[in-house]
Amino acid sequence: MPSDNVKSPVEEAKHAADQGVGAFKDAMASAERRITEAAKVAEKALKEGAETLRAQAKAYAETAQPQLEEAQRYVTEKVRERPVTTTLASLGVGLLIGLLLSSRNK
Repeated sequence: MPSDNVKSPVEEAKHAADQGVGAFKDAMASAERRITEAAKVAEKALKEGAETLRAQAKAYAETAQPQLEEAQRYVTEKVRERPVTTTLASLGVGLLIGLLLSSRNK
């Protein structure tokens, strides 16, 4: 009869496998916690970045709005002063852009 202190190779293998499974479960739980923490940090950073970008975009839009209105008034005024000249200039610019784009595609 084998003594109680001596384990068979099968028992030792089972014990080692149980320890390995336990260590694997611990490692998985630790990795899951770390991934969750990293995701929270990344989410916070993205939210802060989005808020900063939103604030900057709003400031740029507020700055650009008066300039766009002034440009619109200028163009409208010039079109009313010289409608034929403006039409020909627009046609010429469109033709040049069309030629440039068509030569790029070749």
